[in-house]
Amino acid sequence: ALLRKRFPKVNISLHQGSPVQVSQMLIDEVADIAVATESLADVDGLVSLPCYEWHHVVVLPAGHPLAQVERITLEDLAHLPLITYHPSFTGRTRIDQAFALRHLRPNIVLEAIDSDVIKTYVRLGWGVGIVAEMAVKDARDADLVARPLGKLLGQNVARIALKRGAYLRDFVYHFASLLSDRLDKELILKAMSGHVADYEL
Repeated sequence: ALLRKRFPKVNISLHQGSPVQVSQMLIDEVADIAVATESLADVDGLVSLPCYEWHHVVVLPAGHPLAQVERITLEDLAHLPLITYHPSFTGRTRIDQAFALRHLRPNIVLEAIDSDVIKTYVRLGWGVGIVAEMAVKDARDADLVARPLGKLLGQNVARIALKRGAYLRDFVYHFASLLSDRLDKELILKAMSGHVADYEL
C-alpha cells in the first residue's frame, strides 16, 4: 500500500515462484526485484543483498498436547506427522539439516509452498506445521499456538536480488527500503556497480 501511494502510476505485479524461478524472472527481465530465502546469493548474473533475519516456528491447534510445552525439542517433533515447506522454499534446507544433525528422520506428511496451506492442514488435524515466524502474526491465527524453533533450527536470512547491470527505477529502490531500512539506494547502487560484492547482517 505504501508503494502504491508513493508511485500511483506504477503497475505493481507480484509473482510467486521457487528461488530458481524468481531468479530466472530477473534474468529474463520479467521482474525488477526478487525476494527469497534460498539460493539467491549463488546465481550468476544477479546481485544479492541480505534483507532481514527470521526464524521458524511450530504451529499447533490450541488443544494439541505440545501446545502446553514451552520448549519443544526436535525429538518431540520427529515422532509427529509434520507439515512444512517444499524443499526449495522458505528455509526448508535448514529444517532438514537440523534433524539430520541430531540423527533424526522427521515424518513429513505434506509439503507446500504456501504458509496458509500448511496452517489449513494443521487445522484439519493432519499434523503440526513448521512455518516462517512472519506467517503467524495475523489475528486470523488466534486458533493456533506458535512456539519458536530458532534455537533448534537457526536463523534464516531473506535476501533481495537484482539483475546485475540492470537499470533500476526509483520505485525499486523504494520497495527495497520498505523491506529493510538497511537497503538504501546508495548501498544498492554500490552493489550493482561491483564496488560492494555483498554485506552480511
